Formats: sequence, structure tokens, C-alpha cells
Amino acid sequence: MKCFKMSLCCALAVMFLGSSVLSAAEKKKSHKRNVPPAGFQALFNGKDLSGWIGMNFHSVKGKSPLAVKNMPAAEREELLEKNWKDVLEHWSVDKGELVNDGHGVYLTTATDYANFELLLDYKTVALADSGIYLRGVPQVQIWDTTEAGGKWKIKANLGSGGLFNNKGEGKHPLVHADNPFGEWNHLQIIMKGEKVTVYLNEKLVVDNKKMDNYFEKDQPIYATGPIQLQTHGGEIRFRDVFLKKLK
Repeated sequence: MKCFKMSLCCALAVMFLGSSVLSAAEKKKSHKRNVPPAGFQALFNGKDLSGWIGMNFHSVKGKSPLAVKNMPAAEREELLEKNWKDVLEHWSVDKGELVNDGHGVYLTTATDYANFELLLDYKTVALADSGIYLRGVPQVQIWDTTEAGGKWKIKANLGSGGLFNNKGEGKHPLVHADNPFGEWNHLQIIMKGEKVTVYLNEKLVVDNKKMDNYFEKDQPIYATGPIQLQTHGGEIRFRDVFLKKLK
């Protein structure tokens, strides 16, 4: 009888475990990529490049978002047209994923944002270097954090997610939270005023630190600006790019 009871308990445990696993699998299967959670909007629709433009503020005369805004309208339109041809050459959509080949101008939201919470998944390759520009300013750093990546001398070994162009606090992540190559990484970025908080794979890597204005170093960061996906030397993929405006 005792053996029977133990066998019955084991069987029930296995049934329960199987049910839990099945439930999780079903939940994962039912999740639709690029469909935003409640309160968020999808910046990438999973099908095409609607809502995006191409821009690299570093390459324009004056080297800043303000320089582009102050351009004569005709000159700005000419730049945008040229950049869009570049986007189509280096950016594509593959099975619901936004793909860059490691080259070209940065994919940039056509809309400017002030305070926001940004969610996105990314996956990159060895030797790649990328980042997320906030209000058009660099950047939440993404890179190869291995010794083979060749950037330990500038602290790549500390991990991705830091505000790399900061002079002081927030420049380097609090912990190394990168997943191995071939796996997706999840970023949660919260920007309020001049302060930025970053979670990488649900680990806190930047804790409410002031973001420096890379372009006008003696000025505070711009009140509004676009989200930019940087390209720099290696393929990177994005999916589930969602944003929620904050007051």
C-alpha cells in the first residue's frame, strides 16, 4: 500500500509538471511577435519600415540633431531622400525581425519623443557594435563583450547596456548581463527628463543616471528627439520594439 501511494504521488507530480510545461509552451506559442503590451505602441510593425527614416547626425554639417532641424527645408528633404535609399540598401525585414547588415545610416523614428519607456529585443554577432540612441543622442551601448571582440581596453568586458558616451556615472553597466551570441537580449529603457534607467535581460545595469548631451556637451540633453537604432560593423536584429509615453 505504501509503495502504491508513493507511485500515485509521483504520477500526479509528473502530470502536474507536464501540465505546467504545456501551459508555458502554449503561452509562448500564442505570443504574437511585434504586438505591443497594453499601454505601449509598436515602433516596428514586423512587416515593413513604416514610421522610420534614415539619419546619422554625426555625418551632417554641424553634427547634431539641431543642425538637421535648422537646415533649409529643401536641403533637409534632399538629405532624407538620400538616407532612405541607404536604409533600403542595408535594412530589411526578415520573418518579423528588423535586420541590419552592419552598415548604413541609423534607422530613426520619424516621431520625436520626450519621456518614455522603451522595450526591445536584439540579437547580434561576434565583433558587432551597436547601440540605442535616446532623443537622437548616443547611446545605450550594445557590443561584443568577449575578449575576442578586441574592445576590453575600453571596458567592453563590463557588458552592454551602459550610457557609453557619459563622462561619469552610468557610462559602464552595473553588472554584465549579456546573453551568449545566438540568443536574444531584452532591453528595457526608461527615460524621464535627463535621467535614464536601463535593464538588460531583467538585470539593472543603469540606475537613474543623468544622460550627457554628446553633441552639445555644455548643454543638457534635448527635451525631445527620435529613437535611433545604430549600425556599426556587424549584423544585428531587432524585434518587439515597443514604446510607452510617460508624463
